[in-house]
Amino acid sequence: MKRLWMLSVAVLLVPGLAAQGPPPPRGRPDSAEAERLRAQIEERFAQRVQQELRLTPDQATKLRASQERFGPRRRALMRQQIERRMALHDQMQPGVAANGDSVKQLMDGFQAGRAEMLKIDQDEDREMAGYLTPVQRARYQEMRGRLHQRVNEMREQRRGRMGPGPGGAGRGGMRPQGGRQPGRRPV
Repeated sequence: MKRLWMLSVAVLLVPGLAAQGPPPPRGRPDSAEAERLRAQIEERFAQRVQQELRLTPDQATKLRASQERFGPRRRALMRQQIERRMALHDQMQPGVAANGDSVKQLMDGFQAGRAEMLKIDQDEDREMAGYLTPVQRARYQEMRGRLHQRVNEMREQRRGRMGPGPGGAGRGGMRPQGGRQPGRRPV
């Protein structure tokens, strides 16, 4: 059971961590491996959801379709939010004047991203209301919430183990995609 839980946690952790880390060397298919792992974890999480919520085969099929429809949008938005957070962190380095226009643009983008994530969640929940009972929807949201919480805990533990690095305190030298430290230019 613990192994299943850890694999379930990775379904959200892998894309987020891949977006945080340095890009893989050219020619290395890390994204294919991450995608394979994510698909495997999603399958196991779906099985767990089906068992715990006692879904009918029709409900399970519809839930999978919803996850396939909303999952890519959610993951892309999460990657964008991570990139915005990293860029904002870079702008706010002590002792260096931040570019006010860039900071405003990043903050506005971050807020817009949060609103978009809420909209995705609402749209998905509205769709699920068509085939899940209110109790099943609430339990599903609880399961997903616990999964997100565990992912966040693991990210924090990972950051703590990495410690300060050349990229800044607590970032372990990670760079946004592109592999180089962004300057103080507008975003």
